[in-house]
Amino acid sequence: MKFFNSQIRQRAQNCSVRKSGRGHIFRSVATVLTRNSKLDGVVEFAYGPVVQVPADRYPKVFMTAPPTLPKFRQQLILAVLMLCSLLIWLDNTVLSTTLETLSDPVRGLGANPGQLQWATGSYTLAFATLMFTAGALGDRFGHRTVFSSGLVIFAGSSLWAAYASDAGQLIAARAAMGVGSALITPAMMAILMWTFTGPARAAAIGIFSTSAGVGMAAGPVLAGFLLDHSWWGSVFLINVPVSALALVGLAVLVPNFRSPTLRPLDPAGMLLSISGLVALAYGLIRAGQVAAWSRTDVWAPIIVGLVLLAVFVLVELRVKVPSFDPRLFAQRTFGGGNVALGLLLFGVAAITFYNAFYLQGALGFSPMKAGLANIPTAFGALAGAPLASRLVRRLSLRLVTVPALIVAALTMGGYGFLGLQTPLVWIEILLLIQGLSIGMVIGPVTAALISDLPLEQAGAGSAATNTVRQTGSVIGIAVGGTIMSITYRRAIEPSLEGAPGPVQDQARVSAEQARHVATAIHRPTLAQAADNAFIHAMHVGAGWIAVIALLGAAVLLITLPAVGKKKGPIPEPDCEEARSSV
Repeated sequence: MKFFNSQIRQRAQNCSVRKSGRGHIFRSVATVLTRNSKLDGVVEFAYGPVVQVPADRYPKVFMTAPPTLPKFRQQLILAVLMLCSLLIWLDNTVLSTTLETLSDPVRGLGANPGQLQWATGSYTLAFATLMFTAGALGDRFGHRTVFSSGLVIFAGSSLWAAYASDAGQLIAARAAMGVGSALITPAMMAILMWTFTGPARAAAIGIFSTSAGVGMAAGPVLAGFLLDHSWWGSVFLINVPVSALALVGLAVLVPNFRSPTLRPLDPAGMLLSISGLVALAYGLIRAGQVAAWSRTDVWAPIIVGLVLLAVFVLVELRVKVPSFDPRLFAQRTFGGGNVALGLLLFGVAAITFYNAFYLQGALGFSPMKAGLANIPTAFGALAGAPLASRLVRRLSLRLVTVPALIVAALTMGGYGFLGLQTPLVWIEILLLIQGLSIGMVIGPVTAALISDLPLEQAGAGSAATNTVRQTGSVIGIAVGGTIMSITYRRAIEPSLEGAPGPVQDQARVSAEQARHVATAIHRPTLAQAADNAFIHAMHVGAGWIAVIALLGAAVLLITLPAVGKKKGPIPEPDCEEARSSV
């Protein structure tokens, strides 16, 4: 055995000398094989070459390498991938600018807060729970095939969303868009990993990551421009020609890469996770609609959802190759870091939901002005990640991320001090600090969690991290919106005395509905009361959101090591996300 280990180590070192662009992958292989003398099943690595292990006790792992493509073709493939990434990020950001318009009975669909929560959450829920299966499908049928299918679904559902006649259709279309995104994202990252190797891969990842920042900054502005000059459906309709252009690029430029080792599908886990999250989100959102927690249609779905999610965990524990591996959370740093990220994303989703109604509803900003007002958040997030990476090299991860998460929580609580007369400059400063602090937490913590795992667990770790983050977003929208709805109803009630029954019913739905009916019956005092009730509800909700985000900071403080480990370079988390993107 010692002789075998020494040979593997020597060959890995030789390969790293002869092929410096792939040396880090060979060294990782040697590390895995010498770390654990008993391998179980086929060993896979992140879309790079692997070595052959003697038979019998040591399974065969076949040498695979992506085909070498001409440099110009690689650049064109990268352009196509960036276009698709930009499309996904634009779609993630334009809806927040569109929520206020969708709630308007005249310019939009007259959607109530619960329906808008579902319009936002259904996309995230489908995206979170289907990426398991999407990565495995790419291994089986080829990533270009899965990518193209996702683009077709995304374009078709965008067309459906653009011409939805009611909130129910919009919710269904948004869920279908989430399915398309779930198919696109793992395949997109996998193709990037297959196309580039060595230093070119690192450079491609850096260039590719800029598409996220462009999408974050441009999405609200583009949505504002379209809403100011066209109807609300145009923010979804723009996805169709971009998807068509990307499909042509895929067909002409991209080979149909696939993994030599098939990952098993997990239909039981997928169904249990979807049904559990849907039931839990339904109960939480329903509580806001009926303003009561004691009703059966509120607590029963919540309990059913929690039970189904518990069964999901038990099922995944019994599966030999789980899509979501709960065992990883027994590791203190990995489990605590993911819980903290989930709590942070909970707060981000909830406060973003509030922000949309505050800027356009309470302050009366046009969609374009609201989109421009949100740009500091994107710029802050873009600056925060590289700043934190530099600080982590000098300080420990805990010393950088815990204070940053505390600041992020305080900026969320800062919404409790915003009002109808708050100067725009203070709002912009708050949003800039918020984006900066959030960026300083998510990137470094995610990279550290994945890099801290053994290589053979990196794919499963990426799966767990992405699931927790998306789940935090879904629950954040549900809980944050419900707190706002319940508090608003209680605050608006005294102002409805003496008003006709239909007026009272409509005004209780939301501040947007109250403003509309106040204009119709020429009662400006009702509109003012609705604004005040919304501001009160936002203050209460912001306080709870800040507490939950601070809880995430406490978890990081307890679970992260006080002093960073002295080790080699941290592998890019994107490489592991490319392996499974879940």
